[in-house]
Amino acid sequence: MSDNDLNHNLSRFLPDLAEFREKTEAFHSGALSVPQYKAFSGGFGSYAERGGKTHMLRLRLPGGQVTKEKLAVIVSLCDRYRITQLKLTTCQSIQLHHLNADDLCGMMETAWRAGMISRGGGGDFPRNIMATPLSGVCPGEAFDVLPYAKAAGEYLMGFIKAVTFPRKLKVCFSSTPANEPHATFRDLGFTANADHTFDVWAAGGLGNNPRLGVCVAEGIAPERILYYIKAMVSTFVKYGNYENRGRARTRYLQDTLGTDGFIRAYQEILKEVSGQEALTVRIRPETVTKTGDGGVITDRRIFPQKQEGLYSVFYQPIGGMLSPETLKELSSLMQDMEDAQLRLTPEEGLYVINCTSREAARVRNATTDGADTLFETSVACIGAATCQVGIGDSQALLDSCVKAVRKESFADGVLPKIHISGCPSSCGTHQIAEIGFRGAVKQTPDGPKPAFAIFTGGCPLQGKEVLADTGKAIAADEIPRFLVELGRMIAAEHATYADWIRTNRDRLDALIASFTA
Repeated sequence: MSDNDLNHNLSRFLPDLAEFREKTEAFHSGALSVPQYKAFSGGFGSYAERGGKTHMLRLRLPGGQVTKEKLAVIVSLCDRYRITQLKLTTCQSIQLHHLNADDLCGMMETAWRAGMISRGGGGDFPRNIMATPLSGVCPGEAFDVLPYAKAAGEYLMGFIKAVTFPRKLKVCFSSTPANEPHATFRDLGFTANADHTFDVWAAGGLGNNPRLGVCVAEGIAPERILYYIKAMVSTFVKYGNYENRGRARTRYLQDTLGTDGFIRAYQEILKEVSGQEALTVRIRPETVTKTGDGGVITDRRIFPQKQEGLYSVFYQPIGGMLSPETLKELSSLMQDMEDAQLRLTPEEGLYVINCTSREAARVRNATTDGADTLFETSVACIGAATCQVGIGDSQALLDSCVKAVRKESFADGVLPKIHISGCPSSCGTHQIAEIGFRGAVKQTPDGPKPAFAIFTGGCPLQGKEVLADTGKAIAADEIPRFLVELGRMIAAEHATYADWIRTNRDRLDALIASFTA
C-alpha cells in the first residue's frame, strides 16, 4: 500500500472509529444484543468473544505479507496492551485475542495508521486478499502474484462503503498448482499460468453446501484483473440472495442460475464493465536485490528461494497459536535483516523470507517451539472456547491429539495433517482435508456429548480438487485414541498415510465405524 493509498483509506475510515466506540459501549451497557453488535463490529474486523466480556481484532494483511515495520507495530501493541494470545488464520490474517473494550479503538487506530486497516476484516464485505505465501521467492512458480493481490486488495477496499453485499466476498491469487489459497474454490480466484496470464475461477467456497469454483475465463492478461473483480462484485450484488443469509454466498449462484447460467451472467456483466470503465492496472515488479552470504544450509524447515543463496524459514505454531514472545524475538532478529519479512500461510503457519544461510539458522533457532512433524502442522480454528458461534473446542481437541500422538513417537508422515473446524463455517478448512473434523454433538445413552463429525478424502491441489466425504460423529474425547490406533496400523506396515490410504480405504472406514457405532 502506497502512502497515498494509506492516507486515502485513513481519511475514509478513521472517522468511523467514533461510531465503533459508541456501539461497543452500548453493547457492554446491555443496549445492544450479541447479534446486533456482531452485525456492526464485524465490519471493523472485530467480534466479541464467547461470554461477551472480551474482544478479538483481525488485522487485514493482503497476501499474508507482514513487513518488518508492521511486525514491529504488532509487537508494540502486544507490549502496550498486554496481549497474551495471537492467532494465525486460514485467511492469512493475524487475530489479537482477549482484548479489553476500552483498548479496542486505540489498537485499531494504531494498526490502521501502520497500514493494517481492519475494515472489512469480518461481516458482509470483501475480506482479506489471499495469495501463495512464497509468491515471488518460490522456485518453479508461474510468476509473482503478490503485487496483483495487493492491487486487488486496495481496489476492493473502495467497495466497503460504496456497495452493500449479500454476504462476504473472498478473493485470492495462486502462483503454483499447490493451490494454497484455494483459488479454484473461492468466491473469486486467479490461478497463474506459465505464459504470465491468469485463469479465473468463481462461485466456489467451503462451509454449508460447499462447491468447487467454475472457470469463467482462461488466459487473461494480468493487467485486466480489476475488470474481473468488478464483474464478480456486480454479479454477486445483482443475483445474490439478500433475503436468506444461509444462501447468500456466491456458491449458491451455481444453484439459482445453474453453472452455465452463472457463467453467462458473469460474462455479460464483464462485457458491460469492460466497455464502461478504465480499470487497467500497471504493476511494477517487486524484486529482491539481496544476495546470500556464500553459505549453504540444509534443514527440513528451511527452503531455498529462487534467489540464489537466499532461504525461507518455515514455522508452524501448534494450532496457529502464536506466542507474543516468539513474535517479539522474530521481530528483533529481522530488524537488521535486509529485505526480511513474514509471509503468513493459509494453514496457520508463517515463513520468514529473504534470509542468508546464517540468518536462516538464527530464525530456525528462535522458532523451536512449533510443529516437529506433518501431523503437528494440523490446522484448527479458534474454537468454541473463544468463538461466539463455535460448537466444538477445536484448539482443545488438537492439543489433546498432539499430546496423545507424541507419546507414540510415530515416524513423520505416518499420520497426515488434520483440519479441525468448530462449526460448519469451515474456518479450519476441514472439507478439503485428508482427515478433517467439524464440531458436533453426539447423542449417547448417557446424554449428549461433545463430538466432531469426521471428513475424509479431501484434496485442495489444482486440477485434483476433491471435497471430503462426511461421516458420523466421534466423541471428542475418543478422537485422540482413534488417531493413535490409525497411526499404529500404518506404522506396523512401515508406511506413510499418503501411501497407505491408496489401498486401505476399507480399513480406514472400518476403524471409523468402530468409533461411530
